[in-house]
Amino acid sequence: MSGLFDGTSLERPVTCEVCEKPMNQCTCPRGESGGVVQPKDQPARVGREKRRKGKTVTVITGLSPVASNLDAICARLKTACAAGGTITDGRIEIQGDHRERAMAILRDLGYPAKLSGG
Repeated sequence: MSGLFDGTSLERPVTCEVCEKPMNQCTCPRGESGGVVQPKDQPARVGREKRRKGKTVTVITGLSPVASNLDAICARLKTACAAGGTITDGRIEIQGDHRERAMAILRDLGYPAKLSGG
């Protein structure tokens, strides 16, 4: 990627607007459009669903699958809740009703989490 004032004595690399590092060294989370998407800009919704045979599942939606590391978040939730879980269609599903614990973990990670549903 060429920088600002390319080919002149004032040449500088293009930098990230958040961390101000050159783009090839930037580790800021980026969305599908290429813009920086911070956790505070991703409102997480924590709800529960009933499955067949009366099983309850905690569902977390609203997180960007591109900008967020859903695998790491899911692993942390599964460990904290001592339950199984998966990622399906960009949403995290944890076995059992763990809404309060999931909200606390998401808030610790910087996501504004709210309860959804009843």
